[in-house]
Amino acid sequence: MALSIGIVGLPNVGKSTLFNALTKAQNAESANYAFCTIEPNKAVVPVPDARIDKLAEIVNPQRVQQSTVDFIDIAGLVEGASKGEGLGNKFLGNIRETQAILHVVRCFDNDDVIHVANSVDPLRDIEIIETELILADVQALDTRIEGMKKKIKGDKTLGPKIAEAEKLLEHLNEGNPVNTFGELDTDIMDEMMRDLRMITAKNVIYCANVDEEGLTEDNDYVKKVKALADERGAEFVKISAKMEEELVGLDDDEYNEFLDSYGVTESGLAKIIRTGFHSLGMISYFTAGVKEVRAWTIHDGDKAPRAAAAIHTDFERGFIRAEVIGYNDYITNGSEAACRSAGVLRSEGKEYVVKDGDVIHFLFNV
Repeated sequence: MALSIGIVGLPNVGKSTLFNALTKAQNAESANYAFCTIEPNKAVVPVPDARIDKLAEIVNPQRVQQSTVDFIDIAGLVEGASKGEGLGNKFLGNIRETQAILHVVRCFDNDDVIHVANSVDPLRDIEIIETELILADVQALDTRIEGMKKKIKGDKTLGPKIAEAEKLLEHLNEGNPVNTFGELDTDIMDEMMRDLRMITAKNVIYCANVDEEGLTEDNDYVKKVKALADERGAEFVKISAKMEEELVGLDDDEYNEFLDSYGVTESGLAKIIRTGFHSLGMISYFTAGVKEVRAWTIHDGDKAPRAAAAIHTDFERGFIRAEVIGYNDYITNGSEAACRSAGVLRSEGKEYVVKDGDVIHFLFNV
């Protein structure tokens, strides 16, 4: 299952520096001027998960395959992007293709790094970007409504769709994002969201980019962004994109020593990747064999047949049962055979809801 997160923000807030670190390579150009990134870049990033490493130590497979998240680095948006300013329409289109948004905000002062507005004000910067995203959704929805109105004479079923769409349009025109609209759980809205891929319907992760000093103590900028995220029930992470870039290429000992020198225990990238994964409502289950130990990505709440489809659609179609071992039971007993002997391997049917970390063997017949 391909999961994608778009990295957005004003120019020169650290998006491309962050992307360089995410990809472990310098393939997103960083420069001290606006619009240095003119094409979206994509990085397929493994989700950090110590559980799969422990399973691999026990099984000793030929290969290990982690869950992944696709990060899309989208060029800096500016005020007027929804009207095409700064190649805005092209980049807004790229955002529509993602499933969530990582909103990078500059939270440090540095006269040597140009800010497009010539001052640092994270809440203002957030408002600029979010206003442009709302305006882009207004345009998309307005176009859809006009199209439906032209066809309603020949298709009376469009009446309720137009009525619901106009309610949402009014909500947007008041400056509110789609994800705060209280009537999204209807069949009409569900269809509209799939068709239009509304930008402001997506989950947002606010990412405060700080300098080295900001890592150890939250400055006023960070506190404001964090408070906004809390108010909106959104995810929040704090990173130093520059420091993350410097971590690229270090071996394990150097890497841990570098983190210790800044008084942090975990890379900001690990936090971003994990937060992005879970913000999309995803979990992982594992398959463990001598050929491969692998994490499979599913939606939290998926039942066993649906989870099996992550491996192959035939597994869902011909599902018979699932042999399930809880992760902790697997680690404690040390092998599938030992788990079977200990009676902790369970046989589950079609109604079983897969748990995060389950180690599963599916039986199917097609």
